Amino acid sequence: MTADLSALAGATIAFDLDGTLVESAPDLVGTLNWLLAAEGLAPLPYADARQFIGKGARWLIERGFAEAGAAPPGDRMPLLFERFIAHYHAHIADESHPYPGMVEALETLRAHGARLCVCTNKLTGLSLSLLDALDLTRLFDSVTGADAAPAPKPDRRHLEAAVAAAGGDIARTIMVGDAAPDAGAARAAGAGLILVSFGYTEIPAHELGPDILIDHYDALPAACVDLLVRRRMVDATGIEPVTPSV
Repeated sequence: MTADLSALAGATIAFDLDGTLVESAPDLVGTLNWLLAAEGLAPLPYADARQFIGKGARWLIERGFAEAGAAPPGDRMPLLFERFIAHYHAHIADESHPYPGMVEALETLRAHGARLCVCTNKLTGLSLSLLDALDLTRLFDSVTGADAAPAPKPDRRHLEAAVAAAGGDIARTIMVGDAAPDAGAARAAGAGLILVSFGYTEIPAHELGPDILIDHYDALPAACVDLLVRRRMVDATGIEPVTPSV
């Protein structure tokens, strides 16, 4: 049975970027390992480093140094950060690519009246460069990186700023993400929460308490409708319906 997508009209769907919209780990981990090699440190295995993405470049650098057994960057962080960003920007879409079914799912959401925005701990300029390189910017009403918000996720103000920039209403917003910062921001802001199972997270997504967990973008439109309808019923009755996850 095809889902009735009319509930999407007027809703705002906010998306994390790395590990949610785009498989960007190859270029991020590649840049981290380039930086580590330049510092005389051993590169990290891809599978180990992948889960560290999502809290911003500075945190990734700090974690990379720690995993390589090196002392914390300390007052060298500004220089290391600058070098990381310059290299990453030059290689931002060498291997990065949208997740299967993502473009089609977002086009469906837009076609049925949803506003779409990006709420990412990546810098806004880098986010736009990545989205532009992959021809994805056209799908979004706004892109709000950590530098364009009062504080980064999991702070609720980041999500609220992203939704406001898209002209949306936080009361009719769903956050789609992959990790703890997304879950924290959504819960703090009172938004719905859908997590993907294929992203970058040290804590398994199912342990972060999403309203719905999805394994593929084919499931996203129906999941958004399900959650919007459930939240509307709660608002009207105060009773949470029991609905299986998609």
